[in-house]
Amino acid sequence: MSDVIRLLPDSVANQIAAGEVIQRPASVIKELVENAVDAGAHSIKIILRDGGKNLIQVIDDGCGMSETDARLAFERHATSKIKNAADLFDLHTMGFRGEALPSIAAVAQIDLRTMRKGDSIGSRLEIAASKFERQVADACPAGTNLAVKNLFFNFPARRKFLKKDSVELSHIIHEFERLALVNPDKEFLLVHNDVTLHQLLPGSMKQRIVDLFGKALDRQLIPVSTETSLVKITGFVSHPENARKRNQLQYFFVNGRNMRHPYFHKAVLSCYEELIPGDHQPNFFLNFEVDASTIDVNIHPTKSEIKFENEAPIWQILVAAVKESLGKFNAVPAIDFESTDTIDIPVFNPTSTPAFNQLTESDYNPFAPGKSDAKTPRSEAVPSSRFSGRSSSHASSLNDWDKLYSDFQSGGDAVTPDAEPEPIESALNSFLTDSVAPSNLNSTLDLDMEENAGTEGAGLLQLKNKYLVVPSRNGLMIIDRHRAHVKVLFERYSEMAAKSSPESQQVLFPETVTLTPATQAIMEVILPEINNLGFDLSYLGDMVWAINAVPASIGKLNPEDVLHKIIENMSEETGEAGTVVRHQVALSMAKAAAVQPGQTLSQAEAESLLSDFFSLPDPAFTPDGLPTFLTVDTSEIASRLEHI
Repeated sequence: MSDVIRLLPDSVANQIAAGEVIQRPASVIKELVENAVDAGAHSIKIILRDGGKNLIQVIDDGCGMSETDARLAFERHATSKIKNAADLFDLHTMGFRGEALPSIAAVAQIDLRTMRKGDSIGSRLEIAASKFERQVADACPAGTNLAVKNLFFNFPARRKFLKKDSVELSHIIHEFERLALVNPDKEFLLVHNDVTLHQLLPGSMKQRIVDLFGKALDRQLIPVSTETSLVKITGFVSHPENARKRNQLQYFFVNGRNMRHPYFHKAVLSCYEELIPGDHQPNFFLNFEVDASTIDVNIHPTKSEIKFENEAPIWQILVAAVKESLGKFNAVPAIDFESTDTIDIPVFNPTSTPAFNQLTESDYNPFAPGKSDAKTPRSEAVPSSRFSGRSSSHASSLNDWDKLYSDFQSGGDAVTPDAEPEPIESALNSFLTDSVAPSNLNSTLDLDMEENAGTEGAGLLQLKNKYLVVPSRNGLMIIDRHRAHVKVLFERYSEMAAKSSPESQQVLFPETVTLTPATQAIMEVILPEINNLGFDLSYLGDMVWAINAVPASIGKLNPEDVLHKIIENMSEETGEAGTVVRHQVALSMAKAAAVQPGQTLSQAEAESLLSDFFSLPDPAFTPDGLPTFLTVDTSEIASRLEHI
């Protein structure tokens, strides 16, 4: 039998590496810009076409390459950043693996022009799918001009699953923001389809933040600065009142490199506890300077995950630095000594009778009418049984729990809406007999409402303000309230989008929404579909939009939150504008408007929701494929009880 182990060709190995290093156009920009930074460039220009799919061109004024270096740079594991293994523990450059350029060349067409400073002639190199095509002398400026054309042209499946141009551009802008923030001393230019998106001049970190995200941030930032033997931390955090629900600007840098670090992220959030709502998060831009030998960046090919040798001490230093900055700028609440919740300490009176002598009344009953009044003296609020013997008759009176549970057994909220919802029995029966419903649901659910016909709503239980529990002949049906409501609202909003003139409600005082450059790119594409749902948006300039009208069915929801949710969900959607966009916009609105876990519903509201849910032709799953309910058979309940 012949040997089966063989050495893969470099072209195949490069294509495998490209699967990790080059995921989308933004990955190409990250690698090329980091190479330009390592080359000592002071000015970096990025030119794009069609979201980077057809052209990504990075031009820098760095040191450039010789003819030999230009050819060798596209060989696997060829790098000028390190020479031996020891250099991995003392890195001062962005790149070092020698995988980026050969990985890019394996999935695209490369046109490289480069010349070293001081040389009179440069070199031009062309490569396609790892195949060298030609190299000739070329008259070009000092530095490097590298054009990546037709990304994934030799991988149709990979190219097909790239997102829309607007979504890919959004990812590119996010990556550009990270690169520009970590290099505020360099000039950057970003151009897409001949439109200049960013032109940034060298400056301070704060100036770079303002240039990228708007002048409004200038008044929101609190400086952070501390230096110890382990780490130097500088940067900015936001005032608590400027915390956001979505699109938070949260950036960590270490030694001039972007990083993701959940542990340090949690440290910053801990400084804002009790200062901001639970669903909000602060903005922060924090740079760590540590000894290069105390971190490991060789964790992942993207080099965004970094391990710290002194992680725990740096956590404490970070928390102390952020809290100190918040305190210096009066961003923490003052202690209120006049709070109504403070303990009432009575003045000592030696002639008064001790309070416990007043607690010997044998007829005290804490459940008796009138004893829960707020004006009842504190001495009367303690049962006498704590200080005297309890008679059997007194104990018997305390064990009468009927009155205590009378409200619970009556079905809860007594408020009745103006319009009575459709009875649950008829809704469930229509659902079970619907021919469109899955064939196995009739036997699976077989809901039993006959035994509760005399008491409306008695067969419906709300559990933890999250689930609806309905009895069936075979057991119990447990419905996720939020998912069920999402399904109901999605169908409603989809019908609205199909109408030529959806119902809108004018806003008395138009609200404004400020977007980031990344979300602005998505908004421009989905704007027609958003307007089809009943919104009326107008662009005010500088990435600020005015909300003039909202869909009539949006209710009391915050229109700004709804728009942010739509854009957030659209950022990962595949396909072209049209049906896909309408589907995603309707789903985003449904998720934003649906009842949330923990939100209280009256019994009538819960019954109405259940009735609408079971009137749908296919309620088993949400539009994004999540199950809306599960069933628990009585046999499973009996089996579990037997093993207790």
